Amino acid sequence: MQCQPELSQRAVALKPSLTLEISAKAKALQNDGRDICSLSAGEPDFNTPDFITEAAREALSSGLTRYGPAAGDPELREAIAKKLTRENGCPTTAGQVLVTNGGKQAIYNLFQVLLNPGDEVLIPAPYWLSYPEIAALAGAVGVTVPTSAESGFQLDLTQLESRITPRTRLLVLNSPGNPTGRVSSLDELKALADVLRRHPRVMVMSDEIYEHLLAEGQVHHSFAAVAEDLRDRCFTVNGFAKGWAMTGWRLGYLSGPESVIKAAAALQSQSTSNVCSFAQRGALAALQGSLDCVHAMAGSYNSRRELLCNGLRSIEGITLVAPQGAFYAFPQLPQNAPPSLEFCKRALEGEGLALVPGIAFGDDRCVRFSCAVSSEIIDDGLNRFRRVLKTF
Repeated sequence: MQCQPELSQRAVALKPSLTLEISAKAKALQNDGRDICSLSAGEPDFNTPDFITEAAREALSSGLTRYGPAAGDPELREAIAKKLTRENGCPTTAGQVLVTNGGKQAIYNLFQVLLNPGDEVLIPAPYWLSYPEIAALAGAVGVTVPTSAESGFQLDLTQLESRITPRTRLLVLNSPGNPTGRVSSLDELKALADVLRRHPRVMVMSDEIYEHLLAEGQVHHSFAAVAEDLRDRCFTVNGFAKGWAMTGWRLGYLSGPESVIKAAAALQSQSTSNVCSFAQRGALAALQGSLDCVHAMAGSYNSRRELLCNGLRSIEGITLVAPQGAFYAFPQLPQNAPPSLEFCKRALEGEGLALVPGIAFGDDRCVRFSCAVSSEIIDDGLNRFRRVLKTF
């Protein structure tokens, strides 16, 4: 009799990404001939701008195909440091930057070098679904701080502070947020900084991957710039996937105190080593080039987001907090609707509509729509959504 390998406890406890699972199921149904309308993807529908791909192509042709420094191409690290200093108001040196295989690895590396088993991570909900899992992989405990559609998904600072314990090590911020599209205001961040000043052991990770995708009139603020006196315990995660439509390039970065960046770089040297050498030249071109392409894509998302939101607002029983950034909407389902996972399964099987259940983001009353698709697909998805709602 064959002996089955026994998985580790962390592997058994790990939950796969529900967004990727739904996208895979939708594609499988499509391959079987089903008419599928997918509003589930968290990925731009644009191609990477030509000047970026050309920079990578030139690097490849010139022989930039060997190992590089584990912490990243020195020129790219310097360019990221200048970007953070100039655009975000966060004085940064190249030694305070680590180039990673996407923003997800930046978060993973940070959690691994900061957190010990039993440490607590405060995660406001709704949250990007990987935060709790990455915390668990570090042996930490994710502590959810719920918000609601009724309150506009605004973080209640009194509730947040009540969850801080001697084991609390890290607070996760995400603005513009996935899945809600909420953008934290300057006043909100200042008030949050006041709370953190009372708790000197609590560090902050600010995920700013959607910083360039803002609705008209919205302004992005980096927490490390808002709270200068807390900068020695602030970490910023960002990347090139969303703003420059570079998801498949796997290029992100982590910035923060140099001692932690060195530890994260050492970890990376023993896991993935350097990010693809010639791909980093594409990222360098992105930072050194014009932002016109980014602004054009953001403008397109704005018009499509408005189309999506207007359609959702017209549906009786739907509660929608207008997203202020990113390319999502996170409506709350009517009271007679089933839990979000059951709703999404029925939508996919019955109407060929792929959405992401809110339970994946910590709110079982909502579902996530993406507007990173054409206007025609959005209209089609809204019609299918209306038909699904009529079945309850």
